[in-house]
Amino acid sequence: MILHLRARPNARANQFLVAPDGTVTVRLKAPPQEGQANAVLLAYLAEVFGTSKSRVELVSGHTAPFKKVALLDVNEAQLAAVLARHRAG
Repeated sequence: MILHLRARPNARANQFLVAPDGTVTVRLKAPPQEGQANAVLLAYLAEVFGTSKSRVELVSGHTAPFKKVALLDVNEAQLAAVLARHRAG
């Protein structure tokens, strides 16, 4: 599965948010320097989706806030369940 999201570094805590329109934002404690935020993003997504860090890959957006992440062991039902669990409102 490919997850499209917006990463927001320098947050108080790591947080996975889904807006009512389905937009995914991930707030990260790490700074956007030298790939630190990307490394934290991948580890955090592995935790949120219950998969191994090695099964989460950054496809595009290495230096941009909008990213595509491949979740290699996640199917559509698992993705929908996580999105529903984290939906705002």
